[in-house]
Amino acid sequence: MVTQARRSLSDDISYRQRRYLLMMGIRAACFVIAVVMFVNHLGWLTVIPAVGAIAIPYFAVVFANGGREPNNVRGFMEYVPNLPTARDPVHGSGPPSEGNSGNGHSPSPPGSAGN
Repeated sequence: MVTQARRSLSDDISYRQRRYLLMMGIRAACFVIAVVMFVNHLGWLTVIPAVGAIAIPYFAVVFANGGREPNNVRGFMEYVPNLPTARDPVHGSGPPSEGNSGNGHSPSPPGSAGN
């Protein structure tokens, strides 16, 4: 692929269909091989292609229904909160001062009942 652009939806669907059909073809071959081996009395060796014929449909369906791949190639994205920055209207930036907090009143000395 030349760019990082995602393939079109129709291309993605046809790709997943081809992959599914290939896996089901392999499953059919495993089934035929298992039957031939069973008829020829090859015993426990028949189990190998039989297990393939039984397990492959599950993976074929999971891969076919997997949908489009996510854009993020790094795995999980780090959470970065989008919080507003605090500004002091008197000084331009930084934490608000203890003096005038913008309410129009002077701060009360500690221990007093208020204004």
